[in-house]
Amino acid sequence: MAKSKFERNKPHVNIGTIGHVDHGKTSLTAAITKYFGEFKAYDQIDAAPEEKARGITISTAHVEYETPARHYAHVDCPGHADYVKNMITGAAQMDGAILVCSAADGPMP
Repeated sequence: MAKSKFERNKPHVNIGTIGHVDHGKTSLTAAITKYFGEFKAYDQIDAAPEEKARGITISTAHVEYETPARHYAHVDCPGHADYVKNMITGAAQMDGAILVCSAADGPMP
């Protein structure tokens, strides 16, 4: 079955989730897709074997969704200090970001 042609009839926004490791960036991304797009579970977003084994995001993941007013391309960035280069690569494409901070841990360096 062939994909239908993508028609850009809404403004396009690149957005991402950034924040410290284990503060809920991928969980928030999964929740957003449940309400605005084709639902992707946490383990579908962090799909690489090493990400599943370690329980952290290593490379950026991309999902898409839309609201009545806009189409969004969403980048879920890694938060671990060892993968800052991957986060910067994802952030370079963003028009805006959602800073995720754990209520239990508070802001982290």
